[in-house]
Amino acid sequence: MAFHEVRFPDNISRGARGGPERRTQIVELASGDEERNASWANSRRRYDVAYGIRRADDLAAVVAFFEARNGRLHGFRFKDWGDHKSCLPSGAPAPTDQVIGTGDGATTTFQLVKHYASGGQSWVRTITKPVGGSVTIALNGAPQGSGWSVDTTTGVITFTTAPGSGVAITAGIEFDVPVRFDTDALDVTLDLERLGSITSIPLLELRR
Repeated sequence: MAFHEVRFPDNISRGARGGPERRTQIVELASGDEERNASWANSRRRYDVAYGIRRADDLAAVVAFFEARNGRLHGFRFKDWGDHKSCLPSGAPAPTDQVIGTGDGATTTFQLVKHYASGGQSWVRTITKPVGGSVTIALNGAPQGSGWSVDTTTGVITFTTAPGSGVAITAGIEFDVPVRFDTDALDVTLDLERLGSITSIPLLELRR
C-alpha cells in the first residue's frame, strides 16, 4: 500500500459528483424526541467520476489510471473543483486567507488547514496535499517570499526561524484531496460506435 503523488485527470474530475460525508447516530426516544451523536469528528469525501467521462479516450485514460493504482490498493490526488482553494471558488488564493497558527518564538512547523465557518460555528480541515507552487505565507499580514518551505506530501510548513510570540501565521493555497478507488472492478460498456461508459467509478477520501 502506498500513496502515488499523481493527480487524477483534470478533464474527467471536472464532471465528477460528490462531496463531504459525515456519520451521525440518531436514536429516537419513546417520547418522539431524539438524541444525536457524531460518530466521526471529521467529514470524509466521496466522489463518483463516471459522470466526467465524455468520450472513449476518457474511458481509456481512467482504465489506465485504475490499473496503475492497482484498483483500491494505492492512493492518489484528486481535484475537487468545488472546493480546492483557500478562498471562495470565484477568488484567487491570498497569503492572508487561512490562519494556520500563532507563533510562540520556538515552534517552526505548522500544518496547513482550511476553516469552514457558518453562524458562529466552524470546523477546521487539515490540508495534506497542497499543490506545488500555489502556497503563499504571511506573518501578521505581511507576505513572506522566503524563510519557509512547504512539504507538498504532508502540508507541513517549516520556517527557517520560528515566528515570534503572538505572530499570526496565515496561508493561501490550492490543494488536492487524497483519495483511492472504492472499487476493485470497472464495469465498462462499449457500443458499436466505439463510445464507452462506466456505470460508476467511486472514489473515497483517505484520512490519516
